[in-house]
Amino acid sequence: MRRRSATNERPLAPTAPSRRQNGTGVQGSAGPAESPAELNPSSALSKVLRQRELANASRIGSSRASRVRGKSSAVNEIKSKLSNPRRVRPVATQVVLDRRSSGPVHSGGLHPLSNGQANAALRAYEEQTLGSFDRVVPVLKRLSALQHENNFVEQAQRLAVAELGHELPQPVLETAWTSQLDMRTLFAWCVFEAYEQASLSFFNDDPLAAQAGSAEAEAFNTFLLECGFHLLDVTPCADGRLAHAIAYALRLPFSSVRRRSHAGAMFDVENTVDRWVKTEHRRYREGLPNPAHADTRYLKTVVYHFSSKDPCHEGCAAHGSDDTAAAAQGMQRLQDFQQAVENSFCCGASVDLLLVGMDTDTDAIRVHVPSADGKTNLESWLDARDVYAATRSMRADQARIEIENQVKAAAAATPDEGMVKLISRLIENNLSQIDYVRQYHGGSYSDFGHAERFIGVGIGFKEIHLRNLTYFAYMDTVEEGAPDLDVGVKIFKGLNVSRGLPIPVVLRFDYHGAVPGARERAIQHCERVKAAIEARYSELCEQGLLHTLLTVRDRDRHVPAETVSSSITFNTGGGH
Repeated sequence: MRRRSATNERPLAPTAPSRRQNGTGVQGSAGPAESPAELNPSSALSKVLRQRELANASRIGSSRASRVRGKSSAVNEIKSKLSNPRRVRPVATQVVLDRRSSGPVHSGGLHPLSNGQANAALRAYEEQTLGSFDRVVPVLKRLSALQHENNFVEQAQRLAVAELGHELPQPVLETAWTSQLDMRTLFAWCVFEAYEQASLSFFNDDPLAAQAGSAEAEAFNTFLLECGFHLLDVTPCADGRLAHAIAYALRLPFSSVRRRSHAGAMFDVENTVDRWVKTEHRRYREGLPNPAHADTRYLKTVVYHFSSKDPCHEGCAAHGSDDTAAAAQGMQRLQDFQQAVENSFCCGASVDLLLVGMDTDTDAIRVHVPSADGKTNLESWLDARDVYAATRSMRADQARIEIENQVKAAAAATPDEGMVKLISRLIENNLSQIDYVRQYHGGSYSDFGHAERFIGVGIGFKEIHLRNLTYFAYMDTVEEGAPDLDVGVKIFKGLNVSRGLPIPVVLRFDYHGAVPGARERAIQHCERVKAAIEARYSELCEQGLLHTLLTVRDRDRHVPAETVSSSITFNTGGGH
């Protein structure tokens, strides 16, 4: 993609540590990309449903196989705790274990740098959380067969508590004898309950062992500063197949990474500049994470995606399943952000950029390694699968040396040493995820298309780190976020509405609890967006095919989301 001509009205100060030279900063970039295309699923409904069935069968089958092979006592204890869905318990006390040991970790045919224990713990978390959503439809099918029994209400509640861990709304059950059971309301209710349980477990139990202050988070924060970066700001695509990019694909502690998902990874430049300002202001005022005079940079990263199984149809919908366009437009957005910062805050205002691609079928990443002066070659990258194959038979210490050499060789020109160190760690971490997909999903995901469970709308969702759990529609208002939301609704028309099931939408706006009145304003924000959604999709709402759950969360504390209200209401008896 051709770089837009600069519009600088004032020159950069000579002391600004900008790494870029005059010019585009991109080699081999693609031609002008098409405007973001509207989602156009090529697969029929039967294909979508079959993919979800295969995914469920894969989870169940691998769970049985693991019991036959026999895992370590720690993993067996984790799985035994997950067998009772009535209570949510921590999956593991430490998911991401020390991966820097030079000793061999060969286990079950894994790569020498793979962390098999972390894989097992992450798998347990995946099964627990996704299972709570995927049990909803089977339970409702059983209720449908029981709805005309004499003691239906009692049977239904026992079944729901045993299988889902919560009761069902009594008014819906009590009217089943006069009419058909309201399955649409029950479905949305159960999905919202599953989300609330997942949020509660994430914040109370820290199943990923990566909350702020944890050993893993502190270790990575130190490592990041050693690489020369005081903050890692990542924008993955809003596609649900990338929701696990931080905790799983890149194996980074979520509390150490600033993550904002956008359709096509097309983040808002102005908002990102505002967040950069807040970061630098804190360095000046508080010396966090390091003093402002320290020689570190703000690293902005885009994670675009593609499909190795069906590249022409299952790639990024916002870019027409064209991974070349996805990479080019992602790089252009990064450069726009960099230029905006340099134009507005000249002295010492340089930021570094990193472009990463992710195969949503295998979770393998490919990194476009930049040179020390910031140049990136869009036609060249380092593929983690190639690194896996090249280092599979090496000792762990040899493999790390080889990874670093390959990172340097893949750079557009001589790279920055700190960037090489960071990218080498990302590649090494991703080797564990490649093995994870091979261990538990046969090498590639069976649900390689969309199979999200609900739409997340607003700002927040720090607790979502699982593939195909949520489609994100990041927005302040429906008007500005309409294209993203329309894509999500179109996806769920195929996944849910076509089967007579409603689209579950969870609204979320985080707030700063230290600011007076912030919670009340967040609630009002939720209500405004809810009203706009109901107006935009009035036909779906009137038919009971779209339900909303309103939630807020204090971002200054490590607490679960707070449910404010829901579109699911029940009439109560009253007087005249």
